[in-house]
Amino acid sequence: MKSALKCIGGWTTKPLARLLDRLAPPPALILSIIAVAIGLLTGYGAVLFIWALQQVQTWAEGMRSTYGVVGMLLALGIGGALGAPLVVYLASEARGHGVPEVMEAIAVRGGRIRPRVVVVKAIASALTIGSGGSAGREGPIVQIGSALGSTIGQLLAFSEERIKILVAAGAASGIAATFNAPIAGVIFALEVILGEFSMGYFGIVVIAAVSASIVSRAHLGSAPAFAVPAYGLGSPAELGLYVLVGLASALLAIFFIKILYTVEELFEKWRAPEVIKPVVGMLLTGGVAIIYPQVLGPGLHFIGEAIAENMAMSLSLLAPLAIAKLVATSFTLGAGNSGGVFAPSLFAGAALGGSMGLIFREMFPHLYINPGAYALVGMAATFAGAARAPITAILIVFEMSNDYRLILPLMLATVISAFLAHALHRESIYTLKLARRGIVIRHGRDIDVMESLTVEQAMQRSPAVVPEDLPVTELGKAFVARHVHGFPVVDEEGRLVGIVALSDYERATERPDVDKLKVKDIMTRDVVVVYPDESLWEALRKLGVRDVSRLPVVSRRDPHKLLGIVRRRDIIRAYNIAVAQRAEIRERMQELRMGSEGETEYVRLELPPEAWSVGKRVSELPLPKDCVLVSVRRGREVIIPHGDTLLQPGDRITVFTTRACVPVIKSLLIEGPKENNGRAHGE
Repeated sequence: MKSALKCIGGWTTKPLARLLDRLAPPPALILSIIAVAIGLLTGYGAVLFIWALQQVQTWAEGMRSTYGVVGMLLALGIGGALGAPLVVYLASEARGHGVPEVMEAIAVRGGRIRPRVVVVKAIASALTIGSGGSAGREGPIVQIGSALGSTIGQLLAFSEERIKILVAAGAASGIAATFNAPIAGVIFALEVILGEFSMGYFGIVVIAAVSASIVSRAHLGSAPAFAVPAYGLGSPAELGLYVLVGLASALLAIFFIKILYTVEELFEKWRAPEVIKPVVGMLLTGGVAIIYPQVLGPGLHFIGEAIAENMAMSLSLLAPLAIAKLVATSFTLGAGNSGGVFAPSLFAGAALGGSMGLIFREMFPHLYINPGAYALVGMAATFAGAARAPITAILIVFEMSNDYRLILPLMLATVISAFLAHALHRESIYTLKLARRGIVIRHGRDIDVMESLTVEQAMQRSPAVVPEDLPVTELGKAFVARHVHGFPVVDEEGRLVGIVALSDYERATERPDVDKLKVKDIMTRDVVVVYPDESLWEALRKLGVRDVSRLPVVSRRDPHKLLGIVRRRDIIRAYNIAVAQRAEIRERMQELRMGSEGETEYVRLELPPEAWSVGKRVSELPLPKDCVLVSVRRGREVIIPHGDTLLQPGDRITVFTTRACVPVIKSLLIEGPKENNGRAHGE
């Protein structure tokens, strides 16, 4: 733990950190105690949030019952108008469904989330969902729990790794408290938020989820979220029908992703005041609700009806609702209101599965098909396709329904949906939001950063090597002298012929003929190599193939010409530096946005060979003050610009600046600075 002085929300963390340093408790013990605290706080936060949401719902239902359609639209408009200023002016992270912001904090900010997000997200989401906005309540509680975990970690001056664990613990607590599903909450945190399963994380996350679930059950009841009849697989022939449900669910999930972000993009391009957009989105949601009132709110009651045994719903109602709910949710969240996408995807999946169940029952009467079972499978498969989280989808349906008899069709349809959705659309409903910001998350890391850096930027040049004719008895001395775990092996001409690891030497020392052995007798000749122009992401992938800690860097023209060596630690160091630089760029962009609301934009242009800036380094460009050079795309490579980045013909430059500076930037990069233009000189 670091005991440096830090202030978070005005609280000084130094005394707390010093106390822990002085007591020096076992790390596992202190993390377990904190996990309990996070679970309890998130559990009570969920109870309070649901209570506030119910109060707003009661008011909104009174408006609808008294004034009809006008009352419904008025309630939606008021909810959006009250929540919008909180998100726009106090915590922009609370905008939308929240989970991508938590994933971004994990991947690029060391798990740090501002404490104010807890309050803003809770109030804004209660206003949005309670007044009738089409959104789920799980996203807000996940973000609230994650922000609580991050805040506690920052208050105690924990390392980034421990803060990330506490953020995941808060996310798991949110799901556990919302749906009374602690197991699914744990898997959601590991599968979606962290992107990896690790025993080091698992125990802490479980403790937090169980603690939150205890609070939730004490105050909200221990019954499962839905009362599900005893469904089972009537005939093996039905498995083929469930395959069709999985395929259809994947297509519905992709539709949800595309329409949500299409609407969000349209609202971003609309040059209206930011506080107006959420109100318009809520009113558009009301337009859909005039035809299908079931789309209002999270829709959990509808899901319960859709999976009931004696379902009194017709195909003419269920089929359109699968689309209408997703359209309404896109209007609500795409406009900037606060809520989640978990429940809407379950709603749409239940409607789709129920529709297909009704069709199959008419087509195959001898199978005695119950549409409710197909609704149950459809909701899991649709969420799995949207979130790319099949394990979470399977477990949450088990826990929410308290029934395990549909295990085979549930697993089959869910996995098919996740695989097909990934094949047709690479990004999930959570990661696409980050990808549009230039953050590509894979396994909890921003690989866009790693793809923008080359091996040449991270490798160690002139590495220590050993000759192939070196006696093995001398090799041990080389390992001791250099403090390394492996050497590239070269021949008499200095050409790479293999690599020898410390483990090779240890095995050789056990042989009776060790005195006669040379390095070439024990080295590995089939060497995995990397090239200097390859990305760090590709280098990391190759390291994983052989589970080695270093790779030789060779020339593409001559694979035996050794240029350097790249180690895991080199990749991690380069990644951390690039993330820090990108964070600085984002911070500067945020300052520009807040200083010139509605007056900023991205400028993209390609440098022709005759451009003045070609051949110049970024540090030589007299850029205006209100300007941030975001990226340089060179072919398929994306470069995070530094002061020494040399611009080349054909480079595609992305600049974030005020609208007034757009012509200045274009003129500067193409024609060069004007003597009589002070702004072009950064004055």
